[in-house]
Amino acid sequence: MKAVVTGGAGFIGSHMVDLLVKEGFHVTVLDNLANGRLENIAHHKGKIEFFQVDIGDYETELDSYFENADYVFHYAALADIVPSINNPVKYHRANVDGTINVLEAAKKSKNLKKFVYAASSSCYGIPDVYPTPEDTPIKPEYPYAHTKTVAEQYVMHWGQLYNMPVVSMRFFNVYGVRHRTGGTYGAVFGVFLAQLLNNKPLTIVGDGEQTRDFTYVSDIVDACFMAAKSPISQEIFNVGSDNTYSINYLAELLGGEKHYIPKRPGEPESTYADISKIKTMLGWKPKISFEEGVKIMLENIDSWREAPLWDEKSIQEATKEWFLYLGEK
Repeated sequence: MKAVVTGGAGFIGSHMVDLLVKEGFHVTVLDNLANGRLENIAHHKGKIEFFQVDIGDYETELDSYFENADYVFHYAALADIVPSINNPVKYHRANVDGTINVLEAAKKSKNLKKFVYAASSSCYGIPDVYPTPEDTPIKPEYPYAHTKTVAEQYVMHWGQLYNMPVVSMRFFNVYGVRHRTGGTYGAVFGVFLAQLLNNKPLTIVGDGEQTRDFTYVSDIVDACFMAAKSPISQEIFNVGSDNTYSINYLAELLGGEKHYIPKRPGEPESTYADISKIKTMLGWKPKISFEEGVKIMLENIDSWREAPLWDEKSIQEATKEWFLYLGEK
């Protein structure tokens, strides 16, 4: 079986590659290395094919990479809130145009059994219902969320129009080893772990009582694999931990000193996936508890030695556009 993983040198994509190699697949990885790192897949050297390709470039010929592909796992995307506010066109090119390019190439494979799209729970914006089911109104708050939502609509439309077997997986707050450590202010784990390594206080936004549906990366890729292998298509699934945890509780598990900074607009008080649909239709459920996942992160904390060190002043500077555009209208 041949599987193509876009963004396969990235955080989630590289874990998908791990699972596919373990399951005996011939794996082709496409990644432009904007966020991905070759060291994430170096342990598979000689076992997989890697191509440095920009899927968002319409001049790039993608068809040959998808020839006779049985499964496509589409993870390639630009993430993070602030950069998407500063450069929405760049995000549209990567996340929307890139998805259309991949769909067009994948639909030409005569062997295609499933196209799995990595969607985002940020599509719900600030929902009114918790746990949040898949039929919740879509209200993205910023360009990253909007581009992931538009791309998901393309995926489902291509499935309907061209009879492609597609599924979309809406991920909730994914964390785990190999999470990006780049220069952009973003995911809380990267911020906190770098602060811990440098004996600095953990910068907690607001009162820290906001909760997040932290879902360990191995559970995420397991859900994608089950969706790919199932006969089900033309469906959208939430993928979450079946719980939600406060930032204060995360800080307690990590053991750092706390420092509270101003609450940010445009963020929900909670993210909490209703995963009853994926449980019922696919028989999937998460395996890694939050406490176990945090322990794994602490055991691998040295991976964040190169991550940027944030403090209140640098966070304030990095998020000024966030407050400007997502604040009170």
